[in-house]
Amino acid sequence: MPAKERIVLPALEAEVSHEAEVVVVGGGASGIAAAMAAARSGADTLLIEQRGFLGGMGTVSLVPAFCPFTDKEKPVVRGIGLELLQAMKRQGSGAYRRLNGEKLDWVPIDAEVLKRVYDEAVLGNGARLLLHTGVSRVLTDASGERIEGLVIHNKSGTSFVRCAQVIDATGDADIAALAGAPFQKGGEDGELQPGTMCYLLANANLNRFRAYLQESGDGWQIPKAVSQAQDRGDLPPGRREVSGFAWVTESVVGVNFGHIFGIDGTRAEDLTRGAVEGRRLAEVQLKFLQRCVPGFEEAHLVATGEQIGIRETRRIVGDYVLTQDDFMERRSFPDDIARNSYFIDIHMATSRSKMQVRHLPPGESHGVPYRSMLPLGLSNVWVPGRAASCDRVVQGSLRVMPNCFAMGQAAGTAAALAAEGGLDSRAVNTEALQRRLVADGAWLGEALLAKFGGLKG
Repeated sequence: MPAKERIVLPALEAEVSHEAEVVVVGGGASGIAAAMAAARSGADTLLIEQRGFLGGMGTVSLVPAFCPFTDKEKPVVRGIGLELLQAMKRQGSGAYRRLNGEKLDWVPIDAEVLKRVYDEAVLGNGARLLLHTGVSRVLTDASGERIEGLVIHNKSGTSFVRCAQVIDATGDADIAALAGAPFQKGGEDGELQPGTMCYLLANANLNRFRAYLQESGDGWQIPKAVSQAQDRGDLPPGRREVSGFAWVTESVVGVNFGHIFGIDGTRAEDLTRGAVEGRRLAEVQLKFLQRCVPGFEEAHLVATGEQIGIRETRRIVGDYVLTQDDFMERRSFPDDIARNSYFIDIHMATSRSKMQVRHLPPGESHGVPYRSMLPLGLSNVWVPGRAASCDRVVQGSLRVMPNCFAMGQAAGTAAALAAEGGLDSRAVNTEALQRRLVADGAWLGEALLAKFGGLKG
């Protein structure tokens, strides 16, 4: 491929529009929890988000349900994440609560309620919020290891945000990559998990759908109906079942169905193709559901995601790279800041590939070390969430929203401790961080719960 033409842009002079001790970039699950935790811990905190609302994949891309908060025996993700889940349920409609009020695993997302919950939680805890804003450049000190500020652009123009600590909660390690931190992306051949265009249907009928499952013997993910439709050519090849139906009420259901392959979520061209192809595929899937699955005969497409859902892009190379062996051996670490029990869930990179799924036994989890959020070569940056430092197999487990809440809470708390003490990220006392996290309701395992005086369970 020939090299693209390059031009030199003129020097830019920008006003300092904002200053903060902790700047969080990205308003998904990890960024929301990070901003809340940093502000609660007393740090002057600014959260920057490119969309007009918070929530990341759960609201932007209409991912229909939260992955499990429990290890099938007890909540593993607690603290801020569980607090936000319960707030969404409390503020939901009566119909929503009747159907979902007691759930902690695979809880359907009511996106409009969740947007308000996130607004109230971030602002109510004292963080500042700047929506409709992107980050185009980072400025580092002479060493190149410390970010001193961010160049942002929005309808007000281009300006500069000065900061002491930075939490990269973009999900794609955008800020760390701009600052020159090393990262990995995808598999050995560059393959990436596919994207999915999720959507919301109204005028469906849960009772008819349940009756169909009982009468037909088909499963909740309707593998029989999907396989038959693929064999007829009514659906494209790929996964031979629906990833998930999440019933918000008995007539409103979120749908996670099928894949768009070859999407790199760090490329605007791929996101554009994913949006166009995703909307087209949603129409094909809706016609299949209306024709072949009782309960969906009169279903109406209310909304598709603003962006195709992305499962995988960059992973930072951090001070520790969490591995598949760590997952399978359920290892704990001296600097644990979260626990994870979600199964390894790697979606196929092509329509001919196979899913990779590995489960831990009920009641089991592994630790997530603080070092996995610290990108090599940067001294005041944390990267919680989907882009944390791990191998590709573990990323297939660590990437889900409950884990992002847990890592975000830890990153925000650590950044506040660093700001308070004028410290770099690696100088934060991890025992003091763990003590603060446990006091704030996070669950780091029974040993640390006992060590810091918490109640068992």
